[in-house]
Amino acid sequence: MAESTEKKRKQKVRGAGVIRRKELPVYTRQLSAMLSSGMPLVQSIVALQDQSTRKAFCDVLGGVRMKVEGGAMYSEALADYPQVFDELYVNMMRAGETGGMLAETCDRVAGFLEASNRLISKVKSAMMYPTVVMCVALIISTLLIIFIVPVFADMFGGFGQGLPGPTQMLLNISNFITNYWYIVLAATITFIYGFRRYANTKGGAYTIDAVKLKFPLLGDLTQKIAIARFASTFAQLLNSGVPIIQAMGIVGVATGNRVVGGAILDARTAVEEGNTLSSTLENNPAFPKMLIHMLSAGEQTGKIEEMLGKLADFYQEEVDTMLEGLTSLLEPLLMVFIGVIIGGIVICMFLPIFRMSELVM
Repeated sequence: MAESTEKKRKQKVRGAGVIRRKELPVYTRQLSAMLSSGMPLVQSIVALQDQSTRKAFCDVLGGVRMKVEGGAMYSEALADYPQVFDELYVNMMRAGETGGMLAETCDRVAGFLEASNRLISKVKSAMMYPTVVMCVALIISTLLIIFIVPVFADMFGGFGQGLPGPTQMLLNISNFITNYWYIVLAATITFIYGFRRYANTKGGAYTIDAVKLKFPLLGDLTQKIAIARFASTFAQLLNSGVPIIQAMGIVGVATGNRVVGGAILDARTAVEEGNTLSSTLENNPAFPKMLIHMLSAGEQTGKIEEMLGKLADFYQEEVDTMLEGLTSLLEPLLMVFIGVIIGGIVICMFLPIFRMSELVM
């Protein structure tokens, strides 16, 4: 029986990522409303299953319903589908069931999921514009180098004059890409594949996350996003009744940054030994001093959940402000970047004309 359950837990759910982003917050919010109105849990799941338009999610809810009807706890049934219901979700539901506050917990979790999705959408929207501009600049530069530069080189070569250094260098790059495009393509694919393999290793992922925190401008934004997720997730878990040690284990995975998450997981051992969380994280550069002071104040007054909620709101506002400022700053920087790259290529192509004008004069 245990083997069958384990096999089921590892079963893949098609489109699990889309379900988590789009279906799960709505489902959780509606489940909260139904439970608050006095509707039984199984009947609520059936109603939500019937109105879901995504077959994969219908199948998941069907499996959850069958297990609950068989006498299992709701959180236990959710745990069979870890691709859809992660550890954070399952543990908050378990705490809500244990405390007899499943409807309230669902409402709290729905709000958390919606806020998390809003944050992700804002970050993606802010990064979309510079990504598109960089790709367009790269495509235009490549087309100029491959197709336009050789035409200019042939035209100026007929005059019997040597090409200026920058123009000759650009021509050499064009000839290499044109004649050895398969090497360039193979090298690019190999680099991307190797980087992804490295990023999927434990050490590689940690190193990349550490570099993100040290990167100019984006490093501060990355830190604030991780801290906002840490404070928000931790507050939600504690408010739901999850023990602090267990909550730290879940938060350590949910921050989105392995450096910040690793520090929290390391601090869990010290907290188990009787130390305070604030004193354990005090000397870690990944955590701002203000966070440490507010955590300490919350621990001393016994209102750590309330303090974490305030920290989450504060850092969420900081992230929003930084995203707006970063977007405004990136626009002129990208224009300068495009001007330097494409303008540089154009100037290199026209340098022979300037030299010919000097010779005529």
